[in-house]
Amino acid sequence: MGTAKGERRRQELVTAAAALLRAGGFDAVRHRAVAERAGLPLASTTYYFGSLEELVTAAVERTGRDELDEGRAQLAALPEGELDAATVAELVLDLLLGPESREGGLSAVLLRYERLVGAGRRPYLAPLMREQRAELDALLDAILRRGGRVLDETGLRDLVSLVDGAVLSALIESDPDPRAAAREVLLRSLSASQGEASQL
Repeated sequence: MGTAKGERRRQELVTAAAALLRAGGFDAVRHRAVAERAGLPLASTTYYFGSLEELVTAAVERTGRDELDEGRAQLAALPEGELDAATVAELVLDLLLGPESREGGLSAVLLRYERLVGAGRRPYLAPLMREQRAELDALLDAILRRGGRVLDETGLRDLVSLVDGAVLSALIESDPDPRAAAREVLLRSLSASQGEASQL
């Protein structure tokens, strides 16, 4: 298992599991489905992972890492200088709802939130989720600072809660585009915080 080939196979399984998680949620991550997607024998999943929980944890870690890397790459690709509120809002929404929510609408957002709720129902994922939340907060802070907005930890959590609340309300109302509902609320909040900052 310590060989280069072994590590490559393990990473192929993690990549397959992460893809299944993003596309179908926790129920999609099963030994057989992961092995088939990776093009490897079924026995390889139990050889490289001691349990389904271990495989799921690896999938969640890879998914979170990929999503954070995507967000960092988006931010780095933008020209230097202060970002306008609309750009900040889109970056924040891509990070919280996933870039696929731009086109996927309801189904993409539902998948993201089902995954987050599913993680909360799996206590073994709690340490990893806390670690990734800290990285998410740091990236959100970097995005907001590029837009000339500085929030403390409480303000940052409040902003995320505002987006989550708008999304959940839209989902309850069967809104076909919950991202649009979240964008409206977020832009109002960003405008208010910019106004407060300019008065200081």
